[in-house]
Amino acid sequence: MEISVIGNSQMNIGKADENLRELGFSNFKSNNHKNKNMLIPKNRVSFENSNHRVGFTLKAVQGDAIVAEEKANSILLTSCQSVGGVRLFVGLPLDTVSQYNTVNHERAMTAGLKALKLLGVDGVELPVWWGIVEKDNMGIYDWSGYLAIAEMVQNLGLKLRISFCFHASQEPKISLPDWVSRVGEADPNIYFMDRSGRQYKDCLSLAVDDLPVFDSTSPIQVYQNFLESFNAIFSPFMGSTITGITVGLGPDGELRYPSFHDATTTALNNQLGVGEFQCYDKYMLSHLKQYAEETGKPMWGLGGPHDVPKYDESPNANNFFKDDGGSWETPYGDFFLSWYSHQLVEHGNRILSLASTVFGEIPTTISGKLPLVHSWYKTRSHPCELTAGFYNTVNRDGYESVVEMFAKNSCRIILPGLDLSDAHQQNGSLLVQIKDSCTKQGVGMYGENSSVCRVNNGFEKIKSNLSEEKAVVSSFTYQRMGADFFSPKHFPIFTAFVRAVNQLDLDLDVDDMPDTTTTRAVETIHMRSEALKLQTA
Repeated sequence: MEISVIGNSQMNIGKADENLRELGFSNFKSNNHKNKNMLIPKNRVSFENSNHRVGFTLKAVQGDAIVAEEKANSILLTSCQSVGGVRLFVGLPLDTVSQYNTVNHERAMTAGLKALKLLGVDGVELPVWWGIVEKDNMGIYDWSGYLAIAEMVQNLGLKLRISFCFHASQEPKISLPDWVSRVGEADPNIYFMDRSGRQYKDCLSLAVDDLPVFDSTSPIQVYQNFLESFNAIFSPFMGSTITGITVGLGPDGELRYPSFHDATTTALNNQLGVGEFQCYDKYMLSHLKQYAEETGKPMWGLGGPHDVPKYDESPNANNFFKDDGGSWETPYGDFFLSWYSHQLVEHGNRILSLASTVFGEIPTTISGKLPLVHSWYKTRSHPCELTAGFYNTVNRDGYESVVEMFAKNSCRIILPGLDLSDAHQQNGSLLVQIKDSCTKQGVGMYGENSSVCRVNNGFEKIKSNLSEEKAVVSSFTYQRMGADFFSPKHFPIFTAFVRAVNQLDLDLDVDDMPDTTTTRAVETIHMRSEALKLQTA
């Protein structure tokens, strides 16, 4: 791979040694350094990890004259333009900003962003954690770490998408704000609860959205103040560097109930169990009771279904989800599942409506993430989808109302799992179902790979999904940059993937550039067929 630097006769790589070590490479050599077996040319750079080496060549060209800056930029845009309108992003590490509001591995982060820029990636996605920014006291925000990342991304000419995380994370360990946890100790019902009384403390129950559980303030008001503070502080970046906003809708940021939070084993046919309904905190039960009374069935509002399996059991372990004669097909089953799914859709509507109000005047896209709940999709009852909150069965399309809610708020849907094979996603039927609903209702889709990434042939499956004739996926975010992202085993494969998606001009060489070029430093990529490959050390 040759990297041409137009307008500069030298390229400063003095700090690359330390930066690349942080990115996972143990040995970095440049210029005229010798080792026992080889002499690296002066313009040759290589870095090694274990028994492999990746190398590239630097070329320096001094511009002869000054021409319009727009002409040079036009050449660059042509060489790196995404095909078919698909824009490619890379997710930054979940712990990009530490709990102390500093940038983790700042030098390595800078080097990594530069590498992504050179590859032709459009931008990066940055997780912004509620538990870091508003950690100690309600209404007191510290945006310093995230401002540093935004400036870094802006300086490199990349785009930035923000993902607001109103949930906690176990890996890395990022909790909800301390003041929220203190309220939760006094009132544990602000969290989701299952029928055994076990709480899910990584996000708030959707039943408290509008309740004044925080010193006469509701979670929706807290979220609004948080988003408005961000909008004010980051106004210099909005619409230019920051072009997308994703707002967290539940566990792991997805619109769903935490129906699998206590699952410990796999069930029949190597699939997960069915999960459990999460409607037993007092606020959810209050909503259920009210709904039952309004529909004239007060005895149905005393709790969730009693004949359901446990988290890790199969659908046939109890009566509710059985394909033949299951309670899900009874009037009571329809009553409960309609209420349960409606609560989830209304929660999504509240959050997306709020985001649309706060960011509506800014030229940014707003999106939310749906899960792909594949397990047991081929059964008639679709039990995993039901416990997650999607009333989708053989008799009913449970995603139409969800997609309609996104359409109502002019928001995009993010779908993970574009890297999963047909075997992983039950012949792809669920993904097709959601895609068809989005197409029907005119809702744009963004794609991501699954959280369990690096699956076999994953990149090929992603490319297949992005290149479909009637593809509705306009953008893809690769999750996620981390310790192994720049390893010799992974990075060349990712590089080939980026080239395949963007179809960079493989024959573009510095000699093909106009004789007169801008004297300002402009970086271009010269990719050859053997651009980045592993060699035996």
